Amino acid sequence: MRKYEIMYIIRPDLEQEVVQSTVEKFQNIINNGGEITKHDIMGKRRLAYEINKIRDGHYVLVHFNANNDVITELDRVMKISDEIIRFLIVKDVA
Repeated sequence: MRKYEIMYIIRPDLEQEVVQSTVEKFQNIINNGGEITKHDIMGKRRLAYEINKIRDGHYVLVHFNANNDVITELDRVMKISDEIIRFLIVKDVA
């Protein structure tokens, strides 16, 4: 298993329960074939630039160990999720 880091931004107009269920959904995908080493919900922050007329978002940062199947599934689900504004998955080299 390799070390990865993912940062994703959830839409700001969602209820807190929806934000929490979205975070749990992605945690379950990661835990299905990997393990989370650090999970940080950074809260609502202003975006660096507007995305589809949205100025704020709930930032979430996750460090985890996983194999390639988990990354593929995570990428697929995040692309089709309406709750996610942007996301980025990178290998953690540190």
